[in-house]
Amino acid sequence: MDKEITAFLAVIFTSMFSFATISDAQNMDVNQALNAKQQSIVTIAAFTANGDLQKLKTALNEGLDAGLTVNEIKEVLVQMYAYCGFPRSLNGISTFMSVMEERGAKGIKDEIGKEASPLPTNKSRIELGTEIQTRLAGRPVTGAIYTFTPAIDQFLKSHLFGDIFGRDNLDFQSREIATISALASMEGVNSQLQAHFNIGFNTGLTEAQMRSLISVLEAKVGKKDAGNAYEILGKVLSNRAK
Repeated sequence: MDKEITAFLAVIFTSMFSFATISDAQNMDVNQALNAKQQSIVTIAAFTANGDLQKLKTALNEGLDAGLTVNEIKEVLVQMYAYCGFPRSLNGISTFMSVMEERGAKGIKDEIGKEASPLPTNKSRIELGTEIQTRLAGRPVTGAIYTFTPAIDQFLKSHLFGDIFGRDNLDFQSREIATISALASMEGVNSQLQAHFNIGFNTGLTEAQMRSLISVLEAKVGKKDAGNAYEILGKVLSNRAK
């Protein structure tokens, strides 16, 4: 009888330990995943980039409900023009205007959020942009393409990383979440997607958060886009492990 009781207690203990382990793992996954606001940035950027304005409208409402400020969303939509062009960025902004009008008519008052601070006056835009680009890339960015066409190097440094990334009303992690999501939703830009996965890691985003980002794409944007993003992320992780 004593042996049976001992065996029974052992089974109970093992079960409790297993449940506790599973619970801890689930909590860890939740803590490491993107939060609700970050998940909304994923869908807002993706639907702006692929031009699905009806789904973008839903994503914008969900983003505001999740706690994104009006100015944070504006900043994501403005940044998108650097990756998917002015037409889709402008369409996204127009869609956001209609969302704000509809919410205002319903009496919903969304938080406006802070405006971007003025850019530093003690350095040029290209100096600021070079600093930001180097910080995000982890090293000075050079290459044959920039030697071949110096103008694109200047525009990237002074405008993309100076004028846009230099605006402080959206943090670098949020900007990279938006960029990665947009690139993952476009075809033929895998080299840029790979580069921005690396930049995302340099901002402090974790592997779990990257996988969470792709999971949002898979669930809400498209399995094909998500599958490609998983493949590129795998290459990035493999290279970083060397």
